[in-house]
Amino acid sequence: MTSTFDERPLTEPVDRAAARAYVAELRKSGRAPAGTGPIGIVIGVAFAAVFLLVFGGVFASIFTTFLAVGSGSGAPGVLSFVPFVMIVLIIALIATLVWRFSRNSTAVRWYRLDRFARANGMQWHPEAINPPLPGMIFSLGRSRKATDIVRGAHPRFVEFGNYQYTTGSGKNQTTHKWGYVAVKLSTPLPHIVLDATSNNGLFGSNLPAAFNRDQRLSLEGDFDRHFSLYCPEGYEADALYLFTPDIMARFIDHAAALDVEIVDDWMFLYAKRDFSTLYPGTWAWLFSVVRAFLDKFAQWERWRDDRLAALAAPVVPTPGASANGPAGAADGAGTPGVAGPLPFVAPMAALRPPPGVAAPGRRLKQRFPWAIVIVFVAFLAFFLFGQAGVFAGFLSGLFR
Repeated sequence: MTSTFDERPLTEPVDRAAARAYVAELRKSGRAPAGTGPIGIVIGVAFAAVFLLVFGGVFASIFTTFLAVGSGSGAPGVLSFVPFVMIVLIIALIATLVWRFSRNSTAVRWYRLDRFARANGMQWHPEAINPPLPGMIFSLGRSRKATDIVRGAHPRFVEFGNYQYTTGSGKNQTTHKWGYVAVKLSTPLPHIVLDATSNNGLFGSNLPAAFNRDQRLSLEGDFDRHFSLYCPEGYEADALYLFTPDIMARFIDHAAALDVEIVDDWMFLYAKRDFSTLYPGTWAWLFSVVRAFLDKFAQWERWRDDRLAALAAPVVPTPGASANGPAGAADGAGTPGVAGPLPFVAPMAALRPPPGVAAPGRRLKQRFPWAIVIVFVAFLAFFLFGQAGVFAGFLSGLFR
């Protein structure tokens, strides 16, 4: 990311021929997936079919008119084919237009995003299958794919992208779509989730995971009005160290509409909308969110897990002892109970635990969403009993 925000590649006029040539080169070099091909044509035919369903009455009238004219002229065999030819030509025309529009819009989108990324000191990538990120959304479902990825390496690695995965099958299949920002930290931190209250739904959180309520930590001020913070049990003091009042204020001011996850050495920002778009306002907002925290990450990266101190503590031999037994009186260090001086100067950094997180703090404990299941079962029971007439009989007997 650069210090200035250049949105011009998102709004400047684009030469469509240059955009198509650019996409062709991307696909030839293997940086982009192959074109839609037959899939685009199938989509076009589907649009054409919908068009015919909507305007089918008009074509039926035309067909009837041609039959009537053919019968009156004595040549129904030839004229009766005219409506079918018209329908075939219309389907072909609509399918071609939809395919060309889809191809051109994809080319222009990729061309703009690539130029925008380069103008702001970053790189654009068309897609990544099964991105190896530790965030909660990246391990769910199947057909996992990140698209329109924009990455920057300075002053630290940051990635913006759109992500989707699929759950269920058949009629119950659902494609879940998210926008995400991934920021790389230089130190692993405890697993902490900030569930934004502004995007919650009827059944509570919109996040795909539910966490044990005893991991909920209340913070000072009005932070709890904007976020529900979850941290592993026993890491409450660590969370308070990380979320100082100034950092809480920045989350409220800049990221109140986003869900936040800190896991391993990453911080993720989530929302159920595309982040990598052609809309300059979205990019300006996301850039401002990341920039608001850049100078605060250094404070987080000074954190150490004291639980690792015992594992990292060096074993210091008893002063005056050696591999061959007690030292002689000549070295002056053989007096029992008296510690001699160390033969080296211990660096101060060695007195701190190493970077990392102990096992209890690496992942939050999740719970099963029983409330949603109970509501679903109640609705299903009401529907089934309603179909069987149980409730109607009960109500008629009640008010008889």
